[in-house]
Amino acid sequence: MKQWYVYMVRCADGSLYTGITTDVKKRIKAHNESTTGARYTLSRRPVRLCYESAWPDRSSAAQEECRIKKLSRLEKLALCV
Repeated sequence: MKQWYVYMVRCADGSLYTGITTDVKKRIKAHNESTTGARYTLSRRPVRLCYESAWPDRSSAAQEECRIKKLSRLEKLALCV
């Protein structure tokens, strides 16, 4: 069974992007180096990982991603500390 992760990156312009993946390092590399990263981050490179949490399955990770995306910017920044 794969381990899923919810992650948040801080983009070069200071904005935040949240996503889910099974391989955080590979995903951050994709955001920074390839066109397979999220469209949002393509023009906001480089991105730096500021938060990650592990979840047992995709469903749980997706629910946590949705919860985080509903937070205010200040609440998201608090997670990054």
